[in-house]
Amino acid sequence: MVRQRSILSFFLVLLATFLISCGGPGTAVVPPSYTPSQIEKIQAYIPEIEAVRDREAELKKYIQAKDWINVSNFIHGPITEARLNLTYITPNLLPKDQDTARQITRDLFNHLVKVNQGASSGNSQLASTNSQAAFADIDKFLQLLPQTNSQSEAS
Repeated sequence: MVRQRSILSFFLVLLATFLISCGGPGTAVVPPSYTPSQIEKIQAYIPEIEAVRDREAELKKYIQAKDWINVSNFIHGPITEARLNLTYITPNLLPKDQDTARQITRDLFNHLVKVNQGASSGNSQLASTNSQAAFADIDKFLQLLPQTNSQSEAS
């Protein structure tokens, strides 16, 4: 009988130890957020991207006029710089947004290639459709960026 009590006591001690070790205080996981330096880096590129975004009508005008030299210059100049800025911003985004940002940047590149193909072949329909898609890609990327007080006041 004494032996059964000591075995029972031993198992109860093991059970209590196991339950205590599993039921320790939980550590609260802080959701990821932007550091001030990340926001500063991101904010440095936004005006340049928005400036290119606001020039959509200019590219449409070149495509409609079939001014392929200016279409090509626009693609290889301002829009390519905006694409580079998107690439520079991506590592400063939250990890959950980085893959989406990379995909949007790839889509933008592919649309710009097709605009250039349309300009090279004189196909205004191909160039127009893909230029609209390229600017839509820029809009999608801008929606990924963190909202700051200065952005929400400007909106």
